[in-house]
This record gives sequence, C-alpha cells and structure tokens, in this order.
Amino acid sequence: MRHFLLILCPVLLLGLLFLPAFPAPAGAAQPSVTADAAVLMDAGTGRIFYDKNGLQRLEPASLTKIMTAIIALEYGRLGDVVTVSSNAAAVGMGSILDLRAGEKITLENLLKAALIMSANDSTVAIAEHVAGSEEGFVRMMNAKALVLGAVHTRFANTNGYHDPQHYTCARDLAVITRYALQNPVFNRIVCTRETTITFCNSGRRETIYNTNRLLREGRYPGIDGVKTGSTPRAGNCLIASVTRGGRRLIAVVLHSDNRYRDAAALLDYGFSEVLRVTLGRRGEEVARPAVAGRLADKVPAILAAPVEVELTRDQLSRVSREIKLVPGLTAPIRTGQKVGEVIYRLEEVELGRAALVAGRDVPKKTFFRRWWKAAALPGAQFPAPANHPLTSSPVWAII
Repeated sequence: MRHFLLILCPVLLLGLLFLPAFPAPAGAAQPSVTADAAVLMDAGTGRIFYDKNGLQRLEPASLTKIMTAIIALEYGRLGDVVTVSSNAAAVGMGSILDLRAGEKITLENLLKAALIMSANDSTVAIAEHVAGSEEGFVRMMNAKALVLGAVHTRFANTNGYHDPQHYTCARDLAVITRYALQNPVFNRIVCTRETTITFCNSGRRETIYNTNRLLREGRYPGIDGVKTGSTPRAGNCLIASVTRGGRRLIAVVLHSDNRYRDAAALLDYGFSEVLRVTLGRRGEEVARPAVAGRLADKVPAILAAPVEVELTRDQLSRVSREIKLVPGLTAPIRTGQKVGEVIYRLEEVELGRAALVAGRDVPKKTFFRRWWKAAALPGAQFPAPANHPLTSSPVWAII
C-alpha cells in the first residue's frame, strides 16, 4: 500500500506531458496494415502520425511487461538479489526462464529475462520482490498508468496472461513505451539481441535471445527495441522503435496478421512522409507593433527562438499562424524585451509557439527630444529675443 500511495501522490496532470498531442494525418499516403489497431508516435514529442483504432480496447499480451519493467526500475535496485518463491517457480505457461524455488538471481537478470525472452515466471519474481506480492505490484502498475495518462488501460497481472480485466489500447501502449524509453537501463535491455543469464547460488547459466525478429535479425535499419507479445486472444502484437537522424519513432501493432511487416510499413511511412519543418527562424521579424510615447512609430517583433515541428507533406499548406501582441506597448522598450508571442497550428492542434521580442531599443520621448524634433522640422523657425546679438544669424533660424 505504501508503494501504491507513493505513485498516486504526483499530480495527475503531469500525465498530460505524455499524452498524444497530434491527430493522425489526413490525406497523406497511409500505410496498409493488417493489425486490428496500430499507432505511429514520435518518441520525442509524443505526436501521433498514424492511428488505426488507437483507442480500441484490446489485450496487450506480453507488451504488459513494459509497465512491469517501469515499476521494477523505479522501485527496485538492479543489484538486488532475489530469492525465487515457489509461487514464481510454479509459473509454467508460455515463455519461461524455468525458475526454481530457492534460486537466487539479481533483479537485473530477471528484467533481462522478462524484456528479452519474455519470461512469464520472471515477472512474478520481480513483483514479489519489489512489492511483496504480485497483487500489490499490479496496483502499482495501474496507478502508474493513470499518472502517465494511459486512462484506457487496466492491468490484472504482470505478464499479460488473459484476464477479462486486463486490457489496453494502442495509444496507451505508445504513451507507456515513450515513457519507458526515457530510462537508459530499459533502453539498453530492449535493444539487446542475446545475453547470458547467471544465477547467484549455482553455476547455472542460460543464454537467451530476443523475441523481436526485426531486432534479432537486424532486418530493419535503426531498430532499437522494444517488445513482442502473443496469446491466442491478443494475437500477434509488437511495439518497435527505430532511431534515424536524431529522430525516434514508436510503432504499435495489435492483433496483427503480420506484425513485423505492419511495423515496418508504419516506420517506413514515418521516415518517408513525415518531414522536419522550420515554421519560424530565430530573429525572423513577424510583426511591427505600435509603441506609445516613442520616438519611432513601431518596433520590430522578432522570434526569440526557432519553431521546428514534424509534419506530413500534405499538412504543410494547412498550417496557420496566430500573433498575440502585448497590449499597450509603451516606450522605453529594450532590445530583447518580450512584446508578444506567435502560435502555429494545424487546424485546431497547436504545433508550437515562441516568444516575440523587440528587435531594437525604443527610447522614451523627453521634453527636450520632442522640442528638438519639432525644431528640426522643415521650415520651423523661432524668433530670437529682442536685441539678441544672434538675431540675424541663420543658425538660430534652423535650430
């Protein structure tokens, strides 16, 4: 219960940081996928570029273990030595590490087994060590899902076995995976093709291989994760991530006829149709607002920072720009002072925004400056005092 409350304490609004921020593009050449549900997300921004039934409730199978790993990494220590219970050793369905009661193994090795070979017994041992029981650990998983904004997800176990109360959707899985990929240990494990698991109290060693064929066989350039899942009810599922040119994309496919082909089609689409676009450059002038009490009529409002986003090719012409200026600008204004902001949108979705700052100083008018300016106007003349020695001087007439 203590762990459960610790997770619930953070403000749930923080989960909005990980919510999808972009709708599926309309009109672009959409990829053809066989999966019942699929999503393509940018790992950096959380924007979604493709969505097929992204909110449809489906079973996640072993994709569940991504959340299991998140909780283990945040509440356990990799070097902890775990003593396998008879309950964990009794798990025998699906992929298993064949844990034996009384064996000792590090939490890190259990995580490797869970994420690389998808060992179902490993997740039970992890849960019992971190939370004291699998039930307590599952409560932690569900609380974390809420914090991340994965509100269409509910877990009933740690490994993805079928249960009527164990479900999620493609969008939620993309959100959860995006969060998990921010952890360097998770990243290191899910991109491992093969490794050897060792036990602490015996000479037992087990070589395990990644179940993700795209990764294990190097069949897709830039592939660096994440996880497979399969059960008779969930069908064949896959979450794949690829990094190229500083961009990382996450493809989620659920209940697919060919999960590897579907994931590759989504990723191909993301890297070919989605472009990095600069909507505004730093120092670019976008407005000239009027300034009261000034010498100049207007001040140049320039972008304080660049605005760069990813868009599909057909979306470029539909981007709009809204300029909001600070009302009642009054001199003096200094270079770099904020004078407004610019907001870029695609239809109703905000793409990005940046502050507008003054491109130069605008000093305030003084009595002397106002007098001097009036005096300098063409044809302006002022009579000299009577009997003044400079009465006839042309200099006085033009000052």
